[in-house]
Amino acid sequence: MSSRVRTLILLGVAALLAACTATPEAIAPPPPPRDELTAGAIEHILAGEHRSTENRARDAYRHPLDTLLFFGIKPEMTVVEVWPGAGGWYTEILAPLLAERGKLYAAQFAPAPDNPFVAANRASFAAKLATSPDIYGKVEVTELGAGSYEIAPPGSADMVVTFRNVHNWMNLQIAPEAFAAMYRALKPGGILGVEEHRGGADRAQDPLAASGYVNEQYAIKLIEAAGFTLVARSEINANPADTKDYPQGVWTLPPDYRLGNRERAKYQAIGESDRLR
Repeated sequence: MSSRVRTLILLGVAALLAACTATPEAIAPPPPPRDELTAGAIEHILAGEHRSTENRARDAYRHPLDTLLFFGIKPEMTVVEVWPGAGGWYTEILAPLLAERGKLYAAQFAPAPDNPFVAANRASFAAKLATSPDIYGKVEVTELGAGSYEIAPPGSADMVVTFRNVHNWMNLQIAPEAFAAMYRALKPGGILGVEEHRGGADRAQDPLAASGYVNEQYAIKLIEAAGFTLVARSEINANPADTKDYPQGVWTLPPDYRLGNRERAKYQAIGESDRLR
């Protein structure tokens, strides 16, 4: 693989997982055999007492074991998780996996004193890290957004991952800056793993992604513009029951249920969104 390559991996179920490179000719080889040592470590973490019953219930939709193995994560890697959110759902898996031999940067929302949502999310995530110093004590928090785009030292990361955030950056009109920051953080040969709510291929893409859905080809072009080239996709998180045409966009579905109890059983039966990765 070319020394200039940065790979992008796209995932399904409302997510996009793909591997991209800086040079079109440098296409990644077929995926290696299943890494049983890493799989065992992740399985042990998934069963850990530090995970709530609520978070474990979402494993059925998010498939964290298969997702992380598809990205090619290893316990000795330096990894950046971009916008882990208030709860840090993936942080509670990544932090213990990387604590002994690797490194985890959590690129959180940049401070926005006039934005209660951002302030609350930053405070909740900081509180989560503080609850278990033995698990989260080595996590280094950085920032992305509002002019802050150094998510890790340049060229230091083996992997950057982000889960269901592309629509947010499109809505804030910072997607080019966000993916450029990820490219800078990665080592040559590094991997970008992306999961996103997958929009219908037969529908025009809203540039602001107000529904929360992003068409797969639109996402690929957006990311490739930062210098990446797609090398792998997965349907691990695909959900063909997701019709993608709800009153409150993707947030109509679980776990948000923005319509409250209105037709809740219907949306519960659909499950979480169809994702590309």
